[in-house]
Amino acid sequence: MNDPERGNMQNILVIGFDTRNIVCSASRAGYTVCSIDAFCDFDLRECAYASSFLECKTIQELHRLKTSRIKAQMAEFGLEFDALVPGSGLEMLDHKDFSCSVLASSPDAMQKASDKLYLSKKLEALGIPHPRCYSPEELDAVEYPVMIKPISGGGGVFNRIARSKQELLAILEELHGLNPELKEETVVIQEFLEGIPSSVSLLSTKNEALSVAVNEQLIGIPWLSRLPFVYCGNITPFRNEQAEEMEALAEELMLEFRLLGSNGVDFLASKKGPVVLEINPRFQGSLDTVEMAMNINLFEAHAGCFRGELPEKPKAKGFAARGVIYSDRELFIDQKLMELILREKGADVPSQGTVIEPDGPLTSLFARTSTREEAVLSLEKGANRIRAFIENHTKTEGA
Repeated sequence: MNDPERGNMQNILVIGFDTRNIVCSASRAGYTVCSIDAFCDFDLRECAYASSFLECKTIQELHRLKTSRIKAQMAEFGLEFDALVPGSGLEMLDHKDFSCSVLASSPDAMQKASDKLYLSKKLEALGIPHPRCYSPEELDAVEYPVMIKPISGGGGVFNRIARSKQELLAILEELHGLNPELKEETVVIQEFLEGIPSSVSLLSTKNEALSVAVNEQLIGIPWLSRLPFVYCGNITPFRNEQAEEMEALAEELMLEFRLLGSNGVDFLASKKGPVVLEINPRFQGSLDTVEMAMNINLFEAHAGCFRGELPEKPKAKGFAARGVIYSDRELFIDQKLMELILREKGADVPSQGTVIEPDGPLTSLFARTSTREEAVLSLEKGANRIRAFIENHTKTEGA
């Protein structure tokens, strides 16, 4: 296995469902980066040395992806890789299958941290506040309302609220219809709590954990998506009196679950204090805003964790916000629409000729300002410009 010292590590492969933010961070840090990614967005290809398509469009297909297929794609790049970094959807890759270093926590640690039911039991044992989780055998004991979500992953796309047993059973049937892998055993039924969605971004070695930033999460924002619980971006930093307590709890969990590198913990800032929702044992969607607001390169810091190194705790410089716009229709990306998106100077820019599914992510917008309010206003104006263009463009084409 190659020594993960920075001097000996140059060629990196990032593989995952959506890897743009990791690839661009590694590229800015001076690495030669290749990517296997489901979208291969325009800006990912601009950052990467080379990229190829992850030929999986659903979670079911990801679960069936064979190591031999990944190795064949790696060979096509014509580089000898020093390290592999798994992104979203491929956290559970078996490190033993690859001859290069894998800059990630062990698959066992990732599996436990990702499993919301296992996490619930662990949090109970540690005395850390969290929503109560019900197993499929406890349906008669459920106190409503409850949130139904996949046991791991999902980005909020499949999250639903049930206010009665009848609604709960109907939702379980609906989710199974949308994704055959979603059934009673693979979803979590969780007490529904009110609060401000937030997260802590961390770096950790075997012995230490450092909270880099606390982020406000944008969930189900109507001017960004029609889906009520989907991840729509975030604002860094989150100025809240519970932030320090969140940092301390998140650091405790990193060491408890033996997670390495860049990871995140999702919270609710509730009236009763911080409540842990889930752990994301991988690079998070907040990577862009954390880097912008905290003036840190997270990929370089992540790689350092595997050498036992943590950076100094960074200080926020203003506010950085990311807004993910979801399409409200099937959308063909022609030259005019792509040019408009490029003018907004965002990220996740779909390539010309791409077709975006209804409720699929279209692009990300960014704002860097001195106040939170200015950041949100900037995102909203950008989203409105794109929506108005699509509306007029569609009418013109249909005329």
